[in-house]
Amino acid sequence: MKNALRFALVTLAASAFTFAATPPALSAESAVHSLRGVDPQVSDQAPEEKFNPGKRPGSQKPITRTFLQQPPVIPHATENFDEITLEENQCLTCHGPEKFKEKNAPKIGDSHFRNQQTGEIMKQVSSARYNCVQCHVPQVDAPPLVENTFQTVPQKAAKAKR
Repeated sequence: MKNALRFALVTLAASAFTFAATPPALSAESAVHSLRGVDPQVSDQAPEEKFNPGKRPGSQKPITRTFLQQPPVIPHATENFDEITLEENQCLTCHGPEKFKEKNAPKIGDSHFRNQQTGEIMKQVSSARYNCVQCHVPQVDAPPLVENTFQTVPQKAAKAKR
């Protein structure tokens, strides 16, 4: 019995060694190719930057959201806006609770005033929601970069599933 087991193990090890030592036959289709092309030293070409000519704030209708809880996109130009800093957020000059009615702009959502850890409602915008462009992006009229078959979920159906 010991000899039979020893013979089986030796045969198994020999076949594994033979299999591992034999290189697989590569066809032209299965050969490995670089995604960068022939010369990997050439730097990648950045895609063309899309410029959003944008319109004046309030001059066009809000863009329809494509799924429930999607942050709305920014339907106006933002190129001339100041950078958002701890001291200043130019978005709040129109969308903040003090000015949105006067500016006829949508008010930032109530969720932006909720403390993420405790859930309490605050009087000022939560620091976790202060950087608007972290979630909200300017709308750009550009063709998709990749083929996309996404279809929007009707809002009534999406709300009914919750």
